[in-house]
Amino acid sequence: MQVCVFKLARAPYFMRLNYSCLLVCCLLLFSACEKNELVQYTASNKNKPYFEPVPFGMSYIQRGTIVVGPDDEIYQEHGQAKRVSVEAFWMDETEITNNEYRQFVYWVRDSIARSLLADQFPEFMLTETDRGEPLDYPRLNWDEPLEWDNPDFEEALQPLYLDADNRVLWERGIDARKLIYEYQWVDYQQAAKRANSYNYETQSYNGTVTDIDGQVKPITSRSSFVFRESTPIYPDTLCWVRDFTYSYNDPMTQKYFSHVAFDDYPLVGVSWKQAKAFCQWRTNEYNQYQHRLNSVDVFDYRLPTEVEWEYAARAGEERNLYPWGNYYIRNQMGCFIANFKPRRGNYVADSKQSTTTMPVGSYAPNNKRLYDMAGNVAEWTSSAFHESGYEFMSDFNPSVEYNARPDDPPVLKRKVIRGGSWKDIGYFLRNGTRSFEYQDTAKSYIGFRCVKTSFVDEFRINQ
Repeated sequence: MQVCVFKLARAPYFMRLNYSCLLVCCLLLFSACEKNELVQYTASNKNKPYFEPVPFGMSYIQRGTIVVGPDDEIYQEHGQAKRVSVEAFWMDETEITNNEYRQFVYWVRDSIARSLLADQFPEFMLTETDRGEPLDYPRLNWDEPLEWDNPDFEEALQPLYLDADNRVLWERGIDARKLIYEYQWVDYQQAAKRANSYNYETQSYNGTVTDIDGQVKPITSRSSFVFRESTPIYPDTLCWVRDFTYSYNDPMTQKYFSHVAFDDYPLVGVSWKQAKAFCQWRTNEYNQYQHRLNSVDVFDYRLPTEVEWEYAARAGEERNLYPWGNYYIRNQMGCFIANFKPRRGNYVADSKQSTTTMPVGSYAPNNKRLYDMAGNVAEWTSSAFHESGYEFMSDFNPSVEYNARPDDPPVLKRKVIRGGSWKDIGYFLRNGTRSFEYQDTAKSYIGFRCVKTSFVDEFRINQ
């Protein structure tokens, strides 16, 4: 009886102790939730789930896997197929058009003009913010009207025009050779080498870096991996004459890029370097716009890798021969369904609209809403061409890339082109067909389209 009394007398004490411990634990838990910065919180989303916006004019390509390489037994002996996986990305629905690339040309023209005017007219250069705070470096004032016919600007803008000896019929025009785009890019491949890593003990770099001119230099700081490049960006309109002998293509040279009748036609006559410069300019323009909106949505536009292009062309099908998903290049009515060269030079057999290129989107898209993945113009990719590339490339986001130097042999300057063009036979329209062109050349049958890497699932896209 005494034992029972003892237990009953002690029970309230243990209960009070358990309640106290529970209360302390709850207070500590709530306090941690309020102050712990590791709880899902960032200044950008404020606990809200992120939904990726749809880039203008692009289609979403979900991550997945494909077998890259030849599509049938006839061509299996010429290449080795390989299964790979690809991360999700966005791709332009059409090739870049003349009108779209012309915006790039006009931007470069106007930026050079404003730089020239800023030497005499300070209002074309910004040195402080709207609140009077000094800027880290001067910037062009794009809000100041640029009056090309203003006689006060004539002398300052003179270096941008053709001199008297180079004019035709005394027409005062812009010298296209002066339209040079200067930009910066980071060489992550060299920065990732272990020998080039930062040594925290010595607080210095010990490796060397090869710049775009092929010069080997010691690494002094992070800026050693930032390369500055200058690229003439006006298309080579003479490609229409150069690519074909005994052929009258002078009207295409004079009008294809500049005339509004060809606004919606695919851009041609640009080198691989010019295509890369356009992607970099497009990236800067979009991201600067997003920064003005205080948005976290910043994109990096680029050329697609060879495998990304093939994956998008196949549109989720494993071994389809053409982007439209079957083994035939005609539809059920017997009509050709791409712009290419059928019947040994009968260029109008596929359409009466044109003997060369056609407006983008003239034919039906594939299952990913991508137009002209076969025919019209072939397309640059970011990948370097190597006959055995499938054998040694990774099976995860595969790509063989090499930044060719000016003194490199031509074999190292080959870049993969895909899709075939208006002048190619049907074989080059196949999803698995590989071809190449040299990165410093421009052709009347090669254009490009841009892609952007995506890091979200399809259901997290802001429609």
